[in-house]
Amino acid sequence: MTHTLSDFVKAYDVRGLVPQQLNVDVAWALGAAFAEVVARAELDGDGPARVVIGHDMRPSSPELVEAFAAGVTARGVDALLIGLASTDGLYYASGALGIPGAMFTASHNPAEYNGIKLCRAGARPVGQESGLADIRDRAQELLDSGTSGFSDVPAGQIERRDLTADYASFLRGIADLSEIRPLRVIVDAGNGMAGLTVPAVLGTAAGLPALPLTLTEMYFELDGTFPHHEANPLDPKNLVDLQEAVRTKGADLGIAFDGDADRCFVVDEKGDPVSPSAITAMIAAREIAREVASGRSAADVAIVHNAITSAAVPEIIAEHGARPVRTRVGHSFVKAVMGEHDAVFGGEHSAHYYFRDFWFADTGMLAAMYVLAALGESDIPLSEVMAPFDRYPASGEINSTVSDAAEVTERVRAWALDGPQEVGVDELDGLTVTSSAEPMWWFNLRPSNTEPLLRLNVEAADRATMERVRDDVLAVVRKA
Repeated sequence: MTHTLSDFVKAYDVRGLVPQQLNVDVAWALGAAFAEVVARAELDGDGPARVVIGHDMRPSSPELVEAFAAGVTARGVDALLIGLASTDGLYYASGALGIPGAMFTASHNPAEYNGIKLCRAGARPVGQESGLADIRDRAQELLDSGTSGFSDVPAGQIERRDLTADYASFLRGIADLSEIRPLRVIVDAGNGMAGLTVPAVLGTAAGLPALPLTLTEMYFELDGTFPHHEANPLDPKNLVDLQEAVRTKGADLGIAFDGDADRCFVVDEKGDPVSPSAITAMIAAREIAREVASGRSAADVAIVHNAITSAAVPEIIAEHGARPVRTRVGHSFVKAVMGEHDAVFGGEHSAHYYFRDFWFADTGMLAAMYVLAALGESDIPLSEVMAPFDRYPASGEINSTVSDAAEVTERVRAWALDGPQEVGVDELDGLTVTSSAEPMWWFNLRPSNTEPLLRLNVEAADRATMERVRDDVLAVVRKA
């Protein structure tokens, strides 16, 4: 079978159908290439290079991991297999051990998919511009040639170790929930890896002291076929069960995780979703306050947000005296920019949250703990805690199938520039158009990395303006 890796090795990670695209041969080649391009190149000193490998609960994951590890060890690099893990659990291992890592997961994608998220030592990102293209090209060479090479290199060793308890203890050390008021929390794991990590971090499964939390578990059975709903809380239909449970059980909040548990979504005590942008702003305010309390000037604190987060995010960061830094969508871009600016925190509209104290990597669990801390330190409901951080009506992400994304984007640009209002335009990530007049509005239109889609996000000072701009832009995008 001929494999064209560029079809499913994308900007941020590997994501493909099993076995049509991603199978044991491809996994072996990618493991060998990762060992060559990253692990051996980063080797410092005389000891053996090592790679840590984790995987989610998908049925295809164990076999793919074994093949990837075989490719790694064929290059004389040792492989540490940590078994079932969340993606942030893998980042913990990479950061704590100071070695490159590979996480086998397709996140929220359906069961027929799998993928790989790669990182350098210290959980540093590997994206298209930071090594992923080189790994893809080297793996393609190995597949095309049908030879393994490196026959004179002694094989690396394989070690197996469970780091779940260490990961849980580390997170508890960052966010102390021991003194918060008692909270009733419902968690929807979506049959994903939160079914392993929530009991360890928020419960007592890792042998840690009990927290003042009454946890109600939903869909905690690890099942990569996702029998209840897709493990994608970004889609509103996948929050319905959690919302109903919060309302009927009178919980203080609900938390939903995606399949690999690197993203968390929150619903308040009314069952209403809390905007990830509002959570970004709230955590940013807490992190700025913590830095100031430690003696640092707020003006020296940087917070990263992507191009699609609410306008409230940079506003609130600036109001707290810190410096907002805007970047492209995607974990490899956010992590790189955070490192450049030594930012203490970063957030995305898609509910990815990044922490300096977690090697600039994203962790849904730590974000959830910050929400629990904010609520548990107050005597008001979550809806009131979050109200100051949720300022503007937003459309959410709206997808439109198009035959030529570039042509449609140019059509929208021309329409915006020819309109009655003066606008500003930038192209940091797709096309962002911002009104220079009142009432405030802006929209971002960007192409999907994987599908023939344009993704539209609109925000405005009031709902009527947001809906008008949304409908006007969609009419241009979808014009026959």
